[in-house]
Amino acid sequence: MTLRLAARRLKDLPLPRVPLTPSALRSAGLPALAMVGLLLAVLALALWAAWRWLEPIPASRRLVLATGPGQSAYEAFGRRYQPLLAAQGVQIELRPTGGARDNLALLGDADSGVHAAFVQSGMAAPDGAPPLASLGTVALEPLWVFYRRASVPALRLPRRAAPTRLTQLAPWRIDIGAEGGGSATLMRQLASDQGLPPSSLVPRESAAVQRVLALVQGEVDALALVSAADAPFVRYLLATPEVALLDFAQAQAAARRLGHLQPLVMPRGVIDPAADRPPRDLQMVAATASLVVRSDLHPALMQLLVQTAQTVHGGSGWFQREREFPRPEGGAWDLAETAERHYREGPPWLQRHLSFWLATFVDRMWIVLLPLLAALLPLSRLVPPLVTMRLRSRIYRWYADLRQIEAAVEQPRTDLQDLAQRLDRLDHQTGRIAVPLPFTGELYDLRAHINLVRKRLQVRTASAPGQEPGLP
Repeated sequence: MTLRLAARRLKDLPLPRVPLTPSALRSAGLPALAMVGLLLAVLALALWAAWRWLEPIPASRRLVLATGPGQSAYEAFGRRYQPLLAAQGVQIELRPTGGARDNLALLGDADSGVHAAFVQSGMAAPDGAPPLASLGTVALEPLWVFYRRASVPALRLPRRAAPTRLTQLAPWRIDIGAEGGGSATLMRQLASDQGLPPSSLVPRESAAVQRVLALVQGEVDALALVSAADAPFVRYLLATPEVALLDFAQAQAAARRLGHLQPLVMPRGVIDPAADRPPRDLQMVAATASLVVRSDLHPALMQLLVQTAQTVHGGSGWFQREREFPRPEGGAWDLAETAERHYREGPPWLQRHLSFWLATFVDRMWIVLLPLLAALLPLSRLVPPLVTMRLRSRIYRWYADLRQIEAAVEQPRTDLQDLAQRLDRLDHQTGRIAVPLPFTGELYDLRAHINLVRKRLQVRTASAPGQEPGLP
């Protein structure tokens, strides 16, 4: 068999499948390594650009949450948020404030460092404040108007009658709390709408505990609080015999006239069914509390806050059913896109199988990773043929020298001794070729063809008179 026929036979052989191991790439030489390096560099550059553009993970996992006065419902909410966020690696700092108005002012101040806050409905951001977004309504905030039973005779109502309208409280001194709080804001709105003179409203900057003591000790006649039902001082006043809760007969009208309020009914016996407390249904009005964030807060932190709110506020209570809160309501602010998607679709599917941060990373990066993989897949298919070609070239390039020796053997005036030495060098050099295992057969074919030419040279040497055999 001549070398032409052998080369044709090798050409028709299927390409061996070479695993792209580091040793195979090293054997393939610089071009294959350069191609792999280029693909990896393109992939790394694309991932870096996507990371910078999408920022799937926030640079800082620290949140500052503005709550409210000590022992308030806002403070209680914040304390329940802390361990849940800490379990996800987020450090949360609770910032005590005077109330909802102060919270809104801190959110509007770019230098305050506050990222999120509880804000009462009916309040608007100050002029020039940065954009804010809502993560939903998280709780009802009833208006509790507690009054001293001993102060009722001063109202000169019919015998054994209890006050049911705000205008009836005009002779009293009503503690409405700090001016920056939600209680003062709502009471002034109701007083203006219901005809209660402003002189009856007494703002006090004292702590909630001191205000409660002032009511019990008779320093004021009534105390107005906007708070969730599970606030400690609300439970205390409801259990105090000397204090009663206003049954607000005009609750429906007030909710219609002030759109950010809604009427409530405290059901009979909801406090203590065995003692039948309260002994009848009580009419009330309530604002709502929203979880408001700065619009530039990282979407992953918004998502985590919404999920935490569902855990904290999703239970049942005196005025709500289970899972009634949080609600996808923005109120005075637009609902954040992240929160809107969560309420519509629920948490990302990957969170069932991965940690929150890894699932968030994949959820935000897939829109880049899929096109990137689709673009790199055709390019990656070039690597195995290139490696195969390079590895075959390490064997096939010796066929050129072998064909020259074979052609020279047939020439009439040829130095057969020199051809024998060239053939020995070729045999020695090909014996040192390192190729992966799938190419071993082709290497053995090359060495077999070298032996084929050697035999022809031996025949030519033996038939040439006066020539010394160059091969044993």
